Amino acid sequence: MSLIKTIEFDVLGDERGSLISLEQNRNIPFDIKRVYYIFDSAEDISRGFHAHKDLQQVAICVKGSCRFILDDGKSRESIVLGAQNIGLYIDSNKWREMHDFSEDCVLMVLASETYDEADYIRDYDDFIKAVNHDS
Repeated sequence: MSLIKTIEFDVLGDERGSLISLEQNRNIPFDIKRVYYIFDSAEDISRGFHAHKDLQQVAICVKGSCRFILDDGKSRESIVLGAQNIGLYIDSNKWREMHDFSEDCVLMVLASETYDEADYIRDYDDFIKAVNHDS
């Protein structure tokens, strides 16, 4: 089973331009409790390098592109996000890394919970222990 789960959003528009609507429990599979975005990341800088115990997220490149690596402790998969109508669904207990940010990248993330440092696993060895313990 693939770690990469994408959501394709409907694009609405006409000669004036395009619009994508994001709605909790409709095209986003959870209640949205937090929204943040990452921008001005240098192309040679990588981000992420953590997992969440309970948090779910949907990541969308609203401009530019970046590459995600997802890891469940058994396998790793990579995807390049670069279309504004594609979201990457990241469920709990997935290690995530973001690489290869384009110069114009704006990465928006919708989260199922507010920020909670206790939900983070920031050490890869601790992540492996946690997911193997749950198996």
